[in-house]
Amino acid sequence: MLTRRHFIATSAAMFSTPLASPVLASNWPTEAEKADFDAQVTPLGYDPATSNPWGVEPRFLPQRVFANGGLIPGDIHVDAVARYLYHIEAGGTAMRYGVAIGRGDLYEPGVYTIKRKVEWPHWTPTASMIEREPETYAKFIDGQEPGPTNALGSRALYLFVGDRDTYLRIHGTPQPWSIGSRASSGCVRMIMPHINDLYSLVDIGATAHLYSAVDSVVTPGPGELW
Repeated sequence: MLTRRHFIATSAAMFSTPLASPVLASNWPTEAEKADFDAQVTPLGYDPATSNPWGVEPRFLPQRVFANGGLIPGDIHVDAVARYLYHIEAGGTAMRYGVAIGRGDLYEPGVYTIKRKVEWPHWTPTASMIEREPETYAKFIDGQEPGPTNALGSRALYLFVGDRDTYLRIHGTPQPWSIGSRASSGCVRMIMPHINDLYSLVDIGATAHLYSAVDSVVTPGPGELW
């Protein structure tokens, strides 16, 4: 089981315009529609390091931090205890973002490959999600169209093991207040403008390491932030 023991060390209105209805057709949104959706979920004067109309803890805003040596640029590491996602950069740094993770045993630590990326994706709950929480998910049995209220939000990175789609995603969320908690059905959630920034930097074929939420938690030393 993966642990987070040694992978990182560091030295006005919510939306710009009112939320509109999602695309009401079983097809992909146009470039103009995607641009409109992006404008809806991005705060006016957006600055990744300071914009916080969602009221999340400031530590969950994007920050550039130092990364331990030996990590592969382009890879993603998710610290499930601190609720951070790190995107490793060349030159010994990483961008750190706040995330929410899966509830209880729905969170699945492991090593995954990102084999698909989608802007403003469709979403369909899995059969197990519908069986587990029919009152929440049964109404979406035929899927949910792209848009600001879609469960996958503005961007999704699809996690595979080999050629098998695990149905786990790193994705935007219309519930930014959940960041920092265990709230999802297994996926890693991010604030939508944050994953919009990350999305263009992640290559198909990159590796995502999801670390255990409970095992091998250590106390950081002076000047370290996990």
